[in-house]
Amino acid sequence: MNRKNLKIPFLKDLPTPIHHLERLSETLGVNFYIKRDDLTPYGGGGNKLRKLEYFLYDAQQKGATMLLTSGGIQTNHGRLTAAVAAKFGLKCAIVCVDHPPEIMTGNVLLDALMDAELVVKKDDGRAEDVQLEEAIAKVKAKYEAQGEVVYTIPVGGSNTVGVLGYVDCAEEIASQVKALGIEKATLMTSVGSMGTYLGLYAGLALAKSPLKLKGIAISPFTDVKRHKLQADFDEMKVLYDLPLEEKPYFDIETNYTRGGYNNLDSSVREAIYLMARQEAIFLDPCYTGKAFAGVVQMIEEGKIKKGETLIFLHTGGFPGLYTPHHRKAIEAECHSKIIILEDE
Repeated sequence: MNRKNLKIPFLKDLPTPIHHLERLSETLGVNFYIKRDDLTPYGGGGNKLRKLEYFLYDAQQKGATMLLTSGGIQTNHGRLTAAVAAKFGLKCAIVCVDHPPEIMTGNVLLDALMDAELVVKKDDGRAEDVQLEEAIAKVKAKYEAQGEVVYTIPVGGSNTVGVLGYVDCAEEIASQVKALGIEKATLMTSVGSMGTYLGLYAGLALAKSPLKLKGIAISPFTDVKRHKLQADFDEMKVLYDLPLEEKPYFDIETNYTRGGYNNLDSSVREAIYLMARQEAIFLDPCYTGKAFAGVVQMIEEGKIKKGETLIFLHTGGFPGLYTPHHRKAIEAECHSKIIILEDE
């Protein structure tokens, strides 16, 4: 199967740029670049749009009238699925297992602005994946009974369809770094649902790029995840007849999760402040901020040597800064920046 025939691209503004960050490079003692996939168009931008190009084409081929996806209540993937649905005239619903939000903020607010429905299944204490599967089936059946042709997209857009978006991106990056003369750099990315990392891995191999790839897990990296990563690699290799090795080496740092997914952590916030105050670039507390905090710590620990060239993939997610528990912590730490001018 020829993957190039599987989509009709709607990302017209590619490639996204790679910027050299001079101030941060000096501060960290490394040669630091950033790949700005947060600058993709629609819905606030982010890495999921590359995956959604392929899902949209598949959905259109199947006559879908509605996109259905799932994730955490503040899912970036859900927001960008809503964006694609709005852009191309489809309905959208996002299913999550959580407590109903007390206020509409962050991605929850943006989802509603784009007319997506957020379906919240109250957590009953059972395994989250079991509850989510049941909720998705119930929601899908509801909309199908109303006459919708529902196309279901997995969490994070991470399967052998969505992964192709980052095969494309890897080939794009390989061309860019060649032009910049930094082909021997290390490309670093956060690892959540793993589709972005897997696509980059396959794409760099196909492009025969000398770039090194290192992932930074943002949640506990279990054996279940390791097996899924290998299984998806094997399936993709066969499905698209890709000339890839039988036993891949996945270089993923697993010691910088800070205890769990989307958790509060002061070192992550300090990394976010560092990037914002030196380069005016916003990271988020769940993915990019946590991954960047891992990069900073690896430099401090000597795992990354001074003078190395790094390219950090910015996958987007800025609305995470407005997630209530993160926002409150940031407000407490930054409140001193508000100066009240008293009357004399």
